[in-house]
Parts: sequence; C-alpha cells; structure tokens
Amino acid sequence: MPAGLPDLVDCARLAEAGARIERVYALRELPRVQDLLADPEGSVRASFAFAKLGAEPGVAVSVRADPRLVCQRCMQGFAFPVAGNSEVEFAVDAQRPGGPEREVYQMMDGGLVSLRDLAEEELLLALPIAPACSVPESCGNAPAYQVAGEVREDKDAMRRPFSGLQSLLKKTQS
Repeated sequence: MPAGLPDLVDCARLAEAGARIERVYALRELPRVQDLLADPEGSVRASFAFAKLGAEPGVAVSVRADPRLVCQRCMQGFAFPVAGNSEVEFAVDAQRPGGPEREVYQMMDGGLVSLRDLAEEELLLALPIAPACSVPESCGNAPAYQVAGEVREDKDAMRRPFSGLQSLLKKTQS
C-alpha cells in the first residue's frame, strides 16, 4: 500500500460520498492467508465501492489474485487464479441479522473499518477449502505409482501405499 494512504476508513462517510477505492496488498501482509500459500510472493488487487445499502452503509468488495497454493493431493505449489466479490453491509450491532444477499460486517469503534481486513476476508472466501492441481494426471508432475514393489508410470494403476510393508516386515523378522 502506498505510504500516506490510511487503512482504517470511515465507512459511513465513504458510503455517503459513494467513494470508490482501489488497493494492492502484498500476500505476505495478509496473516490469515499464509498457511494456504506455497509461496508468500504476489499480491491481491482489491476494489471497494462504498454506497448506502438501505439505511446502513455498505461496500461492494472485489478481489483478484494469482496466489501459489499448496495442492492437497501432491503437496506441491501451483498457481491458482482467483477472483471474488460480495456486498457487505456494516453494522454497529453484531446481533442484527443480515439479509440473504449480503454479509453483515461489524464496524470498529467510531465507524472505522480496515480495508486490508476486508480484502483478506474476501480473498479467504474466494479460495478453495482443499486446493488441488487442476489436472489430476499432472498433479505433482505425475508421480509414479508403486505397485507390489515395482514402480509404474501407469496412471490407471491402483495405488497401494502400504504395498512395501509386507516385504519390509519379512526382512525385519528374519
């Protein structure tokens, strides 16, 4: 974020003015995303369009990023282009229910909201729960399968992760 631009903004004042703000945050600045990343390099581009949503101030948040995530099948990093957007309504009272079309976000003291926190929240919502390479055949550069002690490149071969244990047990019992 460029120096001099505030992260905490008065959402009611910006909603009254119909302000539009764009920011770019380094992925390494977003602590809740770090465990999902294979590499903290990169950035997320966020845009905020403030407006009155009924009687309450609100914002339409959009994010775009190309983070490197950890594939949950092969545990290798892969690029995952992501985009997300949603409408957020700000509320002083956390107990007030929101409508089905938008989320309710608890305002900080004095009606201030962190733009970085909003961008990070939207990015988390856009990321998959269990990221995986898009093509299973090339997942992790198509690791070879081990079947009954021999290594095969056949993608249709049945995976037997414990197939080598029987021969190992025989060796240790001798």
